[in-house]
Amino acid sequence: MTLEELDATGLLCPLPVLKLRKRLAPLGPGARITMRADDPAAIVDVPHFCAEAGHTLVEMTDEGPIQVYLVQKAG
Repeated sequence: MTLEELDATGLLCPLPVLKLRKRLAPLGPGARITMRADDPAAIVDVPHFCAEAGHTLVEMTDEGPIQVYLVQKAG
């Protein structure tokens, strides 16, 4: 299983989700990406993006001011 990492810290809405979508696009079904973000809007945007696109938000954790999202590509 592919596990990619994406650092979206310092980026504001909608850039974290746009970068996540771009990184997911070429990956095969079931691939996973860990994304780190510190944009307060990402807490709402990432789960919404996953629900709309059919991806699975496997886990969402906090590391201080940074949120870490584990997303699995649909398929």
